[in-house]
Amino acid sequence: MSADPDEELVRRVGAGDPAAVQTLVARKLPRILALAVRMLGDAAEAEDVAQETFVRIWRHASSWRRGNARFDSWIHRVTLNLCYDRLRRRREWVTDDVPDVVDPAALPDAHRQEDAQRVEQALQGIAPRQREAIILVYYQDMSNLEAATTLAISVDALESLLSRGRRSLQTILARDGANE
Repeated sequence: MSADPDEELVRRVGAGDPAAVQTLVARKLPRILALAVRMLGDAAEAEDVAQETFVRIWRHASSWRRGNARFDSWIHRVTLNLCYDRLRRRREWVTDDVPDVVDPAALPDAHRQEDAQRVEQALQGIAPRQREAIILVYYQDMSNLEAATTLAISVDALESLLSRGRRSLQTILARDGANE
């Protein structure tokens, strides 16, 4: 495994270096926030998850050790776990309201923005593990190996999730397109 580019920064965070904390947040927040928004479909909840992710990093940075996974994989796993905690709590609060999906990327073309929103909503309708795989690979720009490591599965299992997820998305989008 190649050297972890975040190792020294995480070591400094664990030692209580405030500048390192600011650097780490600046470096990782956009991706962590995007992951949480896509998993939860709610920007306010995603901000809460991102904040909790960084609190956990700050608390556990001194005990994190390179070897099992790169820091980037670990922080994504923490974020996914926090998202699933929130999704489980949502199931306890049954509601007819569908959360608004916020697209953090500004798209200049209204038609493209509409398509992006349809895909974001469709993502909420596929199996959670498929959604994780698609988000990590296609939105978080992780390699298949990095995403598989984050999900604690083999690359073959990840590729299977991606394939099933793409098919599920196509089915949902085709169905929704026919209903318009």
